[in-house]
Amino acid sequence: MHKNFKGIEKTVYGRGSFDQLGTILDEKRGDNDKFMLFIVDNYFKDKPLSKRIPLKPEDVIMYIDVDPHEPTTDQVDSIRDQVLGSKGLPAGVIGIGGGSIMDIAKAVSLMFTNEGSSTLYQGLNLIKKPGIYHVGVPTISGTGAEVSMTAVLTGPEKKLGLKCEWTVFNQVVLDPELIATVPRNWWFYTGMDTYIHCIESENGILNNAYSHAYAEQALKLCRDIFLGPASGQTPENDDKLMVASLMGGLSLTYSEVGVCHALSYGLSKILGMRHCFANCVAFNHLEDYYPEGVREFREMVRKHNIDLPQGLSKDWSDEQITAMAKVSYNLPHMWNHAVGPDWKDKVTVESIEELFRRL
Repeated sequence: MHKNFKGIEKTVYGRGSFDQLGTILDEKRGDNDKFMLFIVDNYFKDKPLSKRIPLKPEDVIMYIDVDPHEPTTDQVDSIRDQVLGSKGLPAGVIGIGGGSIMDIAKAVSLMFTNEGSSTLYQGLNLIKKPGIYHVGVPTISGTGAEVSMTAVLTGPEKKLGLKCEWTVFNQVVLDPELIATVPRNWWFYTGMDTYIHCIESENGILNNAYSHAYAEQALKLCRDIFLGPASGQTPENDDKLMVASLMGGLSLTYSEVGVCHALSYGLSKILGMRHCFANCVAFNHLEDYYPEGVREFREMVRKHNIDLPQGLSKDWSDEQITAMAKVSYNLPHMWNHAVGPDWKDKVTVESIEELFRRL
């Protein structure tokens, strides 16, 4: 069966477009209990951006610290219960921050209308009812969370997304001015998430003309940003990276990610490693699967003098490596795309352990 996915309903793009957020939200303020819930990266607390948020007296704002841990099911359930218990049902949820904040906002919007713990809905099309109106405002680019139909959460037993067409944002605000202050290493790590999305999307059995078109353009933009004559953190490249992130997310939506993301999920679930960083750590050692992509990736690392640690596995116990391998193995959709329908004949927990030992 062909995928029939829902896209973002509305997108505004351009420098200064953040200032349109208040007008956009005014159309929805009469819904439910007539207040907005803003979920904002704690990095922006008491920073200039916080004073530009179109907050009204009845609204709730929650500053969330996403460092060092990624979003969890407990965190999402707690936000939902706290807001319902104190204020009622918001008219909308607005996520302002990076990929983790995007995923929290998407998941919380769904959990306001679906009973029980978010652990019940980790998987494909398990959500029973549409969530409430939700808006994404990325302040870092690369994860594709602004366009993805997945809200990735780490639960007690697994790291897996709430994935359905209702996860997708109703509105995104893409203002390249908001990503200008991203530290250099994280600018690179998150940008490489887009690059890796496209390499994995292209190199697998689910690649097709639709996913290829988005990947081709996103990769061109990534090469301009990270390898071109005007490469680096510049306003022009911020514009390009914000668009590349969106296109990379669309490419993987109609194709799939692969080996790198499978390993990354293991690193995040067992070690708490941040997703984009984990992708870079893993991808650097996957030349068996993505030879041209890894060669180009290493060229980008050298060009920008990025801190990418080596020899991490020497400090991991055998138990940790096995646990990570089991998390990675239990992502059949990724292995199917990367290796083929007979992937279980070629990939074992033991062979994945050997991949982790390279890191």
